Amino acid sequence: MSRTVNLVVIGDIICPWCYIGEKEMENAVEAVRDLPITIKIEHRPYQLQPSLPEDQALVKREWYINRFGKEKFQSIMQMITLRGQQLGLNIKYDGTITQTVRAHRLSLKALKVGGQQMQQTFLQAINKAYFEENRNIGDSDVLSDLAQAAGIMAKDEAVNFLESDDCREEVVNMMSEARKKGVTGVPFTIIDGRWAVIGGQTAEVYIQIFKKLAQTEKVVPICDVQSGPVCSDP
Repeated sequence: MSRTVNLVVIGDIICPWCYIGEKEMENAVEAVRDLPITIKIEHRPYQLQPSLPEDQALVKREWYINRFGKEKFQSIMQMITLRGQQLGLNIKYDGTITQTVRAHRLSLKALKVGGQQMQQTFLQAINKAYFEENRNIGDSDVLSDLAQAAGIMAKDEAVNFLESDDCREEVVNMMSEARKKGVTGVPFTIIDGRWAVIGGQTAEVYIQIFKKLAQTEKVVPICDVQSGPVCSDP
């Protein structure tokens, strides 16, 4: 008999480890398709730059250098670029960095309109736009194009949605709830409300967890808290 495994993935779209973690999770889910489990994934928002005005866009490279210093930034960039390449991701550091409330509102709307599959489609599109195409994901025109491409709504509807406050309160509340639970870095994955997997883990970590869950119907500890590289608060 198949059992359902519920994953809540807390992340921010400007975090490269969230992009890497998303791809690793995707590979893990594909690898365990034959197991007697159904994996349900819900993505919830986090905000790494809460103090950044919603309409402000900063030069990405300058922001990273100001935060980490030139040497440390080079080291981080090399590590993330290599890890991305191993997964077929071409992560770049040009373009701008912005606040992500608008993008998170669309992600939540995608979940409401089309469930897990539509939210996944939207996140794949916006991650590629931000990390590989250097597009400004704080810009309503860019976001409305992505919303239409993902099938959430037509471009003009998306523009109206972004100008409204639809889904804003829910997104802000989810961000606040994550912080109250002690989340200070992302990605942060909660499995069946009981176990935490922190950081951009490899697919193998998730595969082992899924295999263990498939072998038992009882609620038993599957692992200690697993920790990996994260994007953290300033």
